[in-house]
Amino acid sequence: MKNFNLYKGMAMHLLLAAALAQPMLVLAEPAQIYLVRHGEKQAAGKDPELTAQGKARAQNVATMLRKAGVEAVFSSQTTRTIQTAQPMAQAAGVEVQTYDPSKPEAMVARVKALKGGAVLVVGHSNTVPALVRMFGGVPGTDIADDEFDRVYQLHVGADGKVTTVLLSSLPAN
Repeated sequence: MKNFNLYKGMAMHLLLAAALAQPMLVLAEPAQIYLVRHGEKQAAGKDPELTAQGKARAQNVATMLRKAGVEAVFSSQTTRTIQTAQPMAQAAGVEVQTYDPSKPEAMVARVKALKGGAVLVVGHSNTVPALVRMFGGVPGTDIADDEFDRVYQLHVGADGKVTTVLLSSLPAN
């Protein structure tokens, strides 16, 4: 367990160092962009809903970000991502805005158009890392199929410099 924590700590430092070398994101004001994968989903079905554990995790993410001042919430068009985004949208008093995950450039443009503030973007294990990169962040390792707790915080400074912080949502009970 000590070795795992050591490697995790080293990985976090590498992520931070790599973030300092990333391209700049041009926004009029500083911004916080939070990106998460949807919560745990039902095993079967073409468009599965979240499990009870996934719903609890979605609520935990909303609780975690409640004081971040989230002003916009984006989700891909699947049931599980919308269900993950909904608690934060409700807490922020905004509607969930859907996006097409096959057009990530359009998603990035929508966030840039907000000109600052804090936003939450909910996606999938195979789309969140690409979005992190497109915003100028460093996603680190791929998101495993059974991993649901990563929360990327991208801080975009007034100078456009992007800093990546990898957080973890509370475990779902």
